[in-house]
Amino acid sequence: MEEKTINIEKVERKDRYMTKEYERKHSSLHIAGFVLGIISMLSTFFWYIAIPSGILAIVFGAKSSRAIASKLGKAGLILGIIGLAACVFVYVSIIFLTFLSYM
Repeated sequence: MEEKTINIEKVERKDRYMTKEYERKHSSLHIAGFVLGIISMLSTFFWYIAIPSGILAIVFGAKSSRAIASKLGKAGLILGIIGLAACVFVYVSIIFLTFLSYM
């Protein structure tokens, strides 16, 4: 019978890449959430850009802040919420003012 040998170097190398520190350095969810939050804030008057980028910023920010406790992820979450709320506020105000002007 042949003996099966396990290459210990490969196992240790694989474990080293699965650590939280490796995920923190190589995960890009927190950066994507932050950038999308900024885009959502800057494009408040363009609903077709602000709403999807705000939603994605909230999702990416929440995932990254829970998974790796990233401060940039929390910032993206907050910016996404503010951008989405500002967009909704602007368009509800526009609709309200147009109805008010017809009365």
